[in-house]
Amino acid sequence: GDIDGAGHENEDGDVAGGEDGDGAGDEDEMVTLVGLVSANGSVLLSEVVGTIKLKVFLSGMPELRLGLNDRVLFELTGRGKNKSVELEDVKFHQCVRLSRFDNDRTISFIPPDGDFELMSYRLNTQVKPLIWIESVIEKFSHSRVEIMVKAKGQFKKQSVANGVEIAVPVPSDADSPKFKTSAGSARYLPERNLVIWTIKSFPGGKEHLMRAHFGLP
Repeated sequence: GDIDGAGHENEDGDVAGGEDGDGAGDEDEMVTLVGLVSANGSVLLSEVVGTIKLKVFLSGMPELRLGLNDRVLFELTGRGKNKSVELEDVKFHQCVRLSRFDNDRTISFIPPDGDFELMSYRLNTQVKPLIWIESVIEKFSHSRVEIMVKAKGQFKKQSVANGVEIAVPVPSDADSPKFKTSAGSARYLPERNLVIWTIKSFPGGKEHLMRAHFGLP
């Protein structure tokens, strides 16, 4: 079967570029990676989904400017730094001046107070798998099946993928699940014929294993 995986990378920062006004602002960018890998290791689906959320408390009505830094997307897609990254399904908050973004990719806006989502986007491209998945399935005399899944982080050691979920298909008639993991936890979803292996924090360069045992009728 195919193995599905997702991971998240957070980047926190400060909102810069206000022209006037006093106050503070925080930026939280979340990049979610979605991938689908076939049993023979080929990538069937790879896309990046990103959101930028802001928390702003400013006096007056200052205009803020936020420039897009494509560094994270360059690393995910393996593109050269002289090539721009084309975002898809870009959605902006109504406070953003769209003409300015179309002109020079600068996000210019007068923010509302409090929390709001400044923008969201999708990048449907051949993302290099940040977590490589290998699986081995063994059946024993039609009475039980053992699935071993190995996951290896193929990104920088100083980076961490948060909230990694690996979905492993299992036979529809499997029962009596038993799991053993070197990191995280696994749970069986019989209504979906899946095992979900969840790893809260996955450092780059690390390798983790999950073994699942099921009985067969």
